[in-house]
Amino acid sequence: AYDIGLHGVVYQVNKWDSKQFDWTKKLADADYVGPTCQYCHMRGGHHNVQRFGTVYTSMGMSMADRGPPIWKEKRDRWASVCDDCHSPRFARENLQALDEAVKDAGLKYRETFQVAADLVKDGV
Repeated sequence: AYDIGLHGVVYQVNKWDSKQFDWTKKLADADYVGPTCQYCHMRGGHHNVQRFGTVYTSMGMSMADRGPPIWKEKRDRWASVCDDCHSPRFARENLQALDEAVKDAGLKYRETFQVAADLVKDGV
């Protein structure tokens, strides 16, 4: 998702330009043209990339209801990363769009497996 999103495209176009991405600087001191994976997922030097992740792997992504209160802290932490450069409204709207995309993807995932199961039953 990162590679085809706006941030990933900006990175791919500029990654070899030392003015845009100076890899000699610590992440906290860098003024990059766009965020790298590490900026968002390893914020503050944390090496647990799930800390700022949006995929709730412990729940099983395709079946996850991404709105229960147990995930409020994780969602707030995720949105706070976006607030570094964007408005809080922007982060919340994009989180909602991501929630909808995950629900849609989960439906398509299950539909695909049902088609495959039906084909196996039919001897294909």
